Amino acid sequence: MDFFVDLFHQIRDLNSLVATAGYAGITAIIFIETGLLFPFLPGDSLLVTAGLFAAQRHGLVPMDVWTLGALCTGAAIAGDQLAYVIGRRWGAALFRRPDSRWFKQRHLLAAQSFYEKHGGKTVILARFMPFARTFAPVVAGAAKMRYSTFLFYNVIGGFAWIWSMLLTGYYLVKMVPGLEARVEQLVIGIIVVSVTPGVIGWWKARKSPSR
Repeated sequence: MDFFVDLFHQIRDLNSLVATAGYAGITAIIFIETGLLFPFLPGDSLLVTAGLFAAQRHGLVPMDVWTLGALCTGAAIAGDQLAYVIGRRWGAALFRRPDSRWFKQRHLLAAQSFYEKHGGKTVILARFMPFARTFAPVVAGAAKMRYSTFLFYNVIGGFAWIWSMLLTGYYLVKMVPGLEARVEQLVIGIIVVSVTPGVIGWWKARKSPSR
């Protein structure tokens, strides 16, 4: 518990978070974000930062990008599987659940709207959108999406999300010398790119209040 409490307090300092968490902590964070309806963890930026660390062979935190990628891919796929089961069994109850500090109905409803528009592709597309990636598999389960179909999209989405984020950080630091000293700016850019689809969706919703 002390380990996870320490991780929680370091969420905003990604360099320190990656250094403290290591393989086990990063893998656990990916699983928690995708499987336990906890959308406030820094999945995208954490993976990019971990890729930057892995590219530094003589860095303070020795880390193999391929090992980390395999662990995180497994965690991302398993997390979505758990969220699907939660939606399948308790989907109706979740839609009646009141807002709390960590759970917001609007996030679940937004994921439902996205799912209705894009169908099975949502399981892949939502991987790259904060909040949506946490609730999309829940909506898929609640909608009784065929398990084999969900598993297919889940595996593709898990691979695409984990490896695109990790390798972005891994190869950027090799192509842009000195980038490791500007991790904060890179992370801000990743966050902006990640939340842009959500901001666009929010703006469209405001322009169409009747819908």
